Amino acid sequence: MKVLVIGQGGREHALVWKLSQSPQVTKIYCAPGNAGTSQHAENVDISDADIDQLLNFAKREKIDLTVPGPEVPLVLGVVDQFRKAGLTIFGPTKAAAELEGSKTFAKQIMRGAKVPTADYITFDNLNRAINYILERCGGGRFASNERPLNVTNEEGEIFQRTNPLWEQPIVVKADGLAAGKGVRVCHTAEEAIEFVRDCLAGNRFGEAGSRVIIEECLVGEEASILAIVDGKTIITLDASQDHKAAYDDDQGPNTGGMGAYCPTPVIDAAMMDQITQTILIPLVHEMKRKGCPFSGVLYAGIMMTRQGPKVLEFNVRFGDPETQPVLMRLKSDLFEMLYAAAQGKLRDVPELEWDPRPAVCVVMASKGYPGDYEKGFAIRALDPKADSEISRVFHA
Repeated sequence: MKVLVIGQGGREHALVWKLSQSPQVTKIYCAPGNAGTSQHAENVDISDADIDQLLNFAKREKIDLTVPGPEVPLVLGVVDQFRKAGLTIFGPTKAAAELEGSKTFAKQIMRGAKVPTADYITFDNLNRAINYILERCGGGRFASNERPLNVTNEEGEIFQRTNPLWEQPIVVKADGLAAGKGVRVCHTAEEAIEFVRDCLAGNRFGEAGSRVIIEECLVGEEASILAIVDGKTIITLDASQDHKAAYDDDQGPNTGGMGAYCPTPVIDAAMMDQITQTILIPLVHEMKRKGCPFSGVLYAGIMMTRQGPKVLEFNVRFGDPETQPVLMRLKSDLFEMLYAAAQGKLRDVPELEWDPRPAVCVVMASKGYPGDYEKGFAIRALDPKADSEISRVFHA
């Protein structure tokens, strides 16, 4: 079987590496790939957003299974185009990918499915968003360095409020795709207003920031749940936990992920069953009811609150860097599972086997990440024996 993996990050390197272990796989291509993927696949110089070229390549090479890694090609409709051409591809349709492409859409689906999540409100108007933030501050706890906060609304009027520090921060999210950087936990009105203004007026995230969600901040331990779905059957992978803050002790701006480990002690078998029954199954049923049945990877970012598990976000692809430690532990044939899911035959896949040892992934990033930073530095002094049965360097 010939496989095409779309993407160029550490996640794609891990996917290529794991797929190459299947006795059913004879050839792997990765578009565009990286230096690491070239160890197990033939890299193809096609952007992951160039759907037409990807489709032409898959038809020309008679690809048996295509596996998109990042969210961008999914949101652009790569699955729809490949299926229309009669090609087998693992992933959600463009309509179903809105679960990640729009946080507002995801919240509406969760509301319909009665999936537990944070209370929220959406805005596409800067002035209304600012007024809401200031009203929300009204009952807050004031900081010891209480000071006036000057705010300019859309009409150019300047008005003043005292800048409080909330007992509970709020979370501001850009509605669309922002590479994991469109979320800010805000402890002050000033911080929240600055981020909202960056989104709605500053064009920080382009169209992705033309609408924002303001929601309550959930408190607890986070967990990442990856599930393989074929529209009917759901197979959950072992839970993992990623760490998004750029610096130690959960400090600094959010990133796409600075590290992850699998399994996570906050999710045992009983809790995984509860999450499956109260979150994953209702979500899949609601997507089908809405006319956009879901197949592919359903990634649920979960917060384990005192009231039980609540959803922080849904993604529609393998997480990065969660995929790396998850696949290090998976002993089953990944190709067999993804190919079956793409054909709607996930029920035929045998129970997954796992290495009992835990796995951890640590991300090395250039100074300045996730802000402006330089790329292209040579990485030296890597131990040539780093890739072994218990350790592996995945290129991002």
